[in-house]
Amino acid sequence: MATVGKSAPELSGTAIDGRTVSLSGLRGHPVLVHFWASWCVPCKDEFPLLLAQYKAHHETDGFEIVGVLWKDSPAPARDFMASYGAVWPTLDDPTGAARKTYLAVAPPQSYFIDRNGVIVSRQIGELTAADLERQLGAILR
Repeated sequence: MATVGKSAPELSGTAIDGRTVSLSGLRGHPVLVHFWASWCVPCKDEFPLLLAQYKAHHETDGFEIVGVLWKDSPAPARDFMASYGAVWPTLDDPTGAARKTYLAVAPPQSYFIDRNGVIVSRQIGELTAADLERQLGAILR
């Protein structure tokens, strides 16, 4: 189970864009695991914030985002991501296995994982700019 202060459980599979993704393969990078859906209004509201922080920290700090679909289909999710120009991988979760492992209760839900693979914090609900900056500060060190 995903617990703050513990190692993040593995997430792996084929992303909706066809890439192979493995959370353990991102060890050494600060990672945001983000449960979302294309139909989720708060997800839509926070998406520009995620995109801005990804662009600001991906190249310089190695920041990665791994999305996980919440009761959504890959096609609308791909269209949604393309409309924003988002390039991070998103995993489909048709059986809900990732939701169960990460104790995700509703979208959006975010897990901030440090370079050692430890969950530093979790946020249920929409991230504000201040939330995102504060929690990224803890994993970008």
